[in-house]
Amino acid sequence: MAEKKGLVLEGGAMRGMFTTGVLDVFMENSITFDGMLGVSAGATFGCNFKSKQIGRAIRYNLKYAGDKRYCSFHSLFTSGNLYNADFCYNVLPNQLDLFDYETFDNDPMEFYVGTTNAETGEPLYQKIQNSREGMEWIRASASMPGVSRPVKIGDLTLLDGGIADSVPLEYFESIGYTKNVVILTQPRDFIKPPVSFFPLMKFLLRKYPKLIDAVATRHEKYNKQRKYIFSREKDGAAYIICPEKPLGISRTEKNKNELKRVYDEGRAVAAKHLEEIKKFLS
Repeated sequence: MAEKKGLVLEGGAMRGMFTTGVLDVFMENSITFDGMLGVSAGATFGCNFKSKQIGRAIRYNLKYAGDKRYCSFHSLFTSGNLYNADFCYNVLPNQLDLFDYETFDNDPMEFYVGTTNAETGEPLYQKIQNSREGMEWIRASASMPGVSRPVKIGDLTLLDGGIADSVPLEYFESIGYTKNVVILTQPRDFIKPPVSFFPLMKFLLRKYPKLIDAVATRHEKYNKQRKYIFSREKDGAAYIICPEKPLGISRTEKNKNELKRVYDEGRAVAAKHLEEIKKFLS
């Protein structure tokens, strides 16, 4: 059986500009994969890799980062979502900076998103086969707890995939992806601390006790995951791309210079690793 090559993308809100820089370099150099799994910002920005839209993610973020319709306390107070759902998943892709649904759907690469089941606190992964219908799953994957309304899909209540499984390399391996490139948005020596505003989070998520438990132990799961990811790198089964130092960017950054700086860092790191990645995938 042929080896299946995968791409796994961590989230991190606007740290995801690093990822978009990496992905644009991949597209410019015709680097492809059999499948891709994005979590949170890894899903919202990563979908442009399957639709083959070089530069789209950085372009619309530079243009609309300061727009109150995109991300603002005005949106949070009026809609319950810090990142406005209608603007981000309807107005933006359908009117302002068109998402190429047709190319996404016709591209052979499988595309998965990771979410968290709010009722159980467990990770849930979904393969997106129809991009218009899949936008709700992508939205669910990036719906940050405390500043987003849970997303209802059928009988499921979903929130940010990063709560339960921030970097789902183990899951991707379990479904047959044995050679994976993993893009992280924190440097190699990063250790996640416990959530600093847990009492507030506990209050905001009080309807979902198992989700609260998942938030409380998230840092432990994440740090354990990273150990596993780097062990797979040593085994030759994974190639890791990550920032060389902390990105120093706010999760809700609106400064265009900062967004572009982090995007450019992603491009620079990708260019540095390009030949090694080609060798790894071949």
